[in-house]
Amino acid sequence: MESIKFNPTRDWVLLPFPDVSKTESGILVPASAERNMRKNILKVIKTGPDCQVVKKGDMVMVHPQSDGLVIDLPEGKFVMVNEFMICGIIPEN
Repeated sequence: MESIKFNPTRDWVLLPFPDVSKTESGILVPASAERNMRKNILKVIKTGPDCQVVKKGDMVMVHPQSDGLVIDLPEGKFVMVNEFMICGIIPEN
């Protein structure tokens, strides 16, 4: 995802838009339920210059009540959240 020309400002974090059209078992989820079942463990694509804890490439858990800002870029659909909406970083094994 190096080719994304968008750069977050301040403490904003760019994340991939989670695919929520199916559950892990393959059940299709109605659009009305997607908001409550949104996947909240995502890999950070880019961070703004004021981010103090999160960095590009981190696997993070976003607060489930976060209403991320959905943006459409030429490279695809993404979600942006403020760094304070990230609950934690999942360590690599």
